[in-house]
This record gives sequence, C-alpha cells and structure tokens, in this order.
Amino acid sequence: MVNFGKVLTAMATPFDSHGEIDYDMTTQLVNYLIDNGSDGLVVAGTTGESPTLTAEEKVSLLQHVVKAANKRVPVVAGTGSNHTKSSIELSQKAESVGVDALMLVTPYYNKPNQKGMYHHFKTIADTTSLPVMLYNVPGRSAAGLEPETVIELSKVDNIVSVKEASASLDGIAKIIEGTDDTFSLYSGDDNLTLPIYAVGGDGVVSVSSHIIGAEMQQMLAYFDEGKVKEASALHRKLLPFMKVMFSAPSPTPVKAALNMKGVNVGGVRMPLMPLDQAEEEAIKQLMPV
Repeated sequence: MVNFGKVLTAMATPFDSHGEIDYDMTTQLVNYLIDNGSDGLVVAGTTGESPTLTAEEKVSLLQHVVKAANKRVPVVAGTGSNHTKSSIELSQKAESVGVDALMLVTPYYNKPNQKGMYHHFKTIADTTSLPVMLYNVPGRSAAGLEPETVIELSKVDNIVSVKEASASLDGIAKIIEGTDDTFSLYSGDDNLTLPIYAVGGDGVVSVSSHIIGAEMQQMLAYFDEGKVKEASALHRKLLPFMKVMFSAPSPTPVKAALNMKGVNVGGVRMPLMPLDQAEEEAIKQLMPV
C-alpha cells in the first residue's frame, strides 16, 4: 500500500502583489505545512487554483515544491483535466520533475459516461510509473465516478487511491468494501473526515489543514486510540471553522486565514474575488488561538 499519511493538505499557491507565483513564499508554506500536521502535499489542485495556472506554471511550481519538500513528505501533483491527452502530457512532465504521485480529477464540463471515465483514467495511468489517486468531485465536475467504476479502476496496478468528495457515505462504504487493502480512500470533504475514517477511510485531503492540521491529526489519533468520544468532541469543535473555510469560493477563505496568521500567500486570481469585510470578520472570529 502506498502510504500518503492521514492528513494531506491541498496546498494553496502563493501569489505576489502582481499575481505571479511567489516561490520564496511557496518554500515557506511548504515548511509551515510540514511543521503543522501535513503528512503530504497535493499541489496544483483546485485549492492551488489550477484552473488559472498555465501548464508551464504548474510544472515550475511542482519542481519547486519537490525541492522544498526534499522527501520529507510525499508531493502529489494535480495533473488531471477534461482532456486525456493534455493530462498525459502534464503527468509525464510532473513525473520528470520528481513528484511522488499524481492526482487525477474527474473530467469536468464534457461530462463523460462511466465507460469514458474508466478509459480516461486507465489511459493516463498506463503512461506513468507513478501511483495515481483518483479525485471524485461531482460538485465541481458535474459528472461523478460511480463506486463500481472506482472499484474497477482499483484493479489497475498503479491506481492506488481515491479522494472522495461525493459526500455519499453509502458509496464510500461500497468502495472500501469492494477494494482490497492496498487501495486507500481519502475524504475530500473536511467536515466528513471523521465519519469517513470511522467507516474505514484512510484520512483526508484537506483545505482546513492549512490552519488546523495538528488538530485534525489529533482527532484521528483519538479515534485510533479508541477515544471515540474525544474524537467526536474535537470533530464538533472543528466543524464551524471547516464550514467558514468554504463560506466563499475556495481557496479565498483559506488564503485570507493564512494571511491573518502571517503566512503571506497573497490573493487569488480572477475570476475569484477577495473577501469583503464581513467575510473576513467571520473568519477572524473562528480562527484558532
């Protein structure tokens, strides 16, 4: 089984005042996340504003993060798209700069059927030696992976994991039951981290872990120790902060929270917009001390 850890952070991409990638701050963010509860980093995904990054920027960013992480944690590259050939090209470039794994999102906008999904992911996986994490997020992609398709894809040698953001505990349980022990399943919804872990999931690919990574690790540790009440109490305590991290289009809230902490990751690229004063105040009220 490929060990990605329990809490992976879907890393924000720092920008400077001109909206360009801030590589010095990227190094600082990598170090900060590793020191504050992140077992792995998912780079150039949705939280990294992948729709507004060029292919060249993605490769440069991945290369920089691989160097900054220096094998301390796995670096997972978001290389999926709704164009199979482009995803193959980016995946191969990501492999060439030394990432540890790939994350492939369900094709968005063109809405392939399950057969199309299966062949899309298998075709990409067949062109790389890297382990692949599927990313099922029907809320963003309009088309979702059915549990049966995930189970079938898990039989491809290097498709080893899925990030599930379907919010369907029934479907998630079906995937866990239908795949072998070498296949891992991660929550793609922060607020479902503990419920998914309780039915046999392996952890979370998180946005909130930029700020509460250590607390999320503690919650899962409580559960592992059989301290279910303590885990549940911490889950309930963290929920309001997790919710406010999605009070505006992500990653705008988490970037604001990082900036409040002095981790100056800058703003977001259009079409995303900065938070207004009321939105910022709501985050300040819920920031952990």
